[in-house]
Amino acid sequence: MRSGENDSTGLIRDATPAAGLPRGPVELHTIGPDRQTFDALARWIPEYGELFCVQSKDRRDPSFVVSNPAYIRQILLTNHENYAKGVGFERVKMLLGNGIIVSDGEEWRRQRTMMQPGFSRANVARLAEPMRAMNIALRAPWARLADAGQPIDVTTAMSRLGLEVILRSIFSRDLDRIIDREGANPFAFLAEDATRDLQTAVRFRNLARVTLGVVGERRESGDRPFDFLSLLMDARDRKSGAGMTDRELLDEINTLIIAGHETSAGTLNWAWYLLARHPDVEARLLAELAAMAPGDEFTFDQLMELRYANQVLKETLRLYPPVWLFSRRALKDDLLGEFRIPAGAHLFIAPYFLHRRPELWPDPERFDPDRFDETRNPPVDRYAFVPFSAGARRCIGEYFSFVEMQMHLALLAPRYALRLAPGDGAGPAPAELEPAVNLRTRHSIHLDLWHRNTANTLQPASHDNQPA
Repeated sequence: MRSGENDSTGLIRDATPAAGLPRGPVELHTIGPDRQTFDALARWIPEYGELFCVQSKDRRDPSFVVSNPAYIRQILLTNHENYAKGVGFERVKMLLGNGIIVSDGEEWRRQRTMMQPGFSRANVARLAEPMRAMNIALRAPWARLADAGQPIDVTTAMSRLGLEVILRSIFSRDLDRIIDREGANPFAFLAEDATRDLQTAVRFRNLARVTLGVVGERRESGDRPFDFLSLLMDARDRKSGAGMTDRELLDEINTLIIAGHETSAGTLNWAWYLLARHPDVEARLLAELAAMAPGDEFTFDQLMELRYANQVLKETLRLYPPVWLFSRRALKDDLLGEFRIPAGAHLFIAPYFLHRRPELWPDPERFDPDRFDETRNPPVDRYAFVPFSAGARRCIGEYFSFVEMQMHLALLAPRYALRLAPGDGAGPAPAELEPAVNLRTRHSIHLDLWHRNTANTLQPASHDNQPA
């Protein structure tokens, strides 16, 4: 295509090289997490490779799409202070306020330092016990569905579970008091409707009265049940000794609710879908779970020693990272390899496509948890796998999320099998992506639900070695 020529998507390609880089298709509007950008990147990254420039019509500064692990390491770790949060975070700020996902500079550093101790292994281990109870409670409704021969809407089920886990981890026993006062769980709509538009943001922000009401009661009474809210209320700045203001607490709690809920729920949704398509992987997972302590009394250490379960979740995150696109903005000039990145430039990292680059991941569409076997040589390049970002701003809740997800699989997978519905004779239709702020399934995934002893007598069609 010649310079200045329009293609069918309304994008313009300027083939003039700039600073040694191919200047790729030029978008008429802004790069952001939507279907048009997803489809454009699906074309551009294979064609232009690990670093290329696009010049947006509505922004003066250039944008670079980065898919080289060494460059990503420099942006996120070795020179991270040169890169602030980029475009797209304005939408997140509408929903979450100025929590650690959005904040920058000294404000972010202070909040991160105050919050980090709350996510220690010891604290997460204590929070894991309520997770155990919540997952055991899921068995009764799942058993009723299996007895009735009814499928499960696994997307909604995981969303509800993820929301309950994070809410109880934040509010503990106060969640029941909130529900009693409000007549229902006021946060429940977050699990029922995945839309994250302005209307959702307003509705969510209006729940500030609920959160701040609990904060006020705890400040007045001195009551500190063990949960994230108490840990954050008691956190102190190392220099000044000051705690968080109510506004800071609200923004961080809102961030935990949304990020903590959606990441785990979305990943478990995809994990069940992939296990249903790959009975060989499921069999290895079940063998590992069977070797753990019998029943539900496994220890936290045993849970965290589940190597194959961990690999299954990492491979799920490789294929379906919840945050499929994020950005940074260069504060000063920098060099990525031989290429100059000017101050003001926007840099976009797309984990969904990074995780599928064949140069980094052989047979990238294949669901293969053995990619993350730590005994393999060479090991996975940590900057080729960034579902939780990386470096200084790596997601603070990553460890918590893995505990939550491994707990769920450990307690539910040995008892229940989820199977793909037969479809229309041509096989089950693959799940359709919806690349919004988070990567979701466009429609809920419905799977046949079986008691494990019954499912083991079935002969499901094998999907081994097929694309995920």
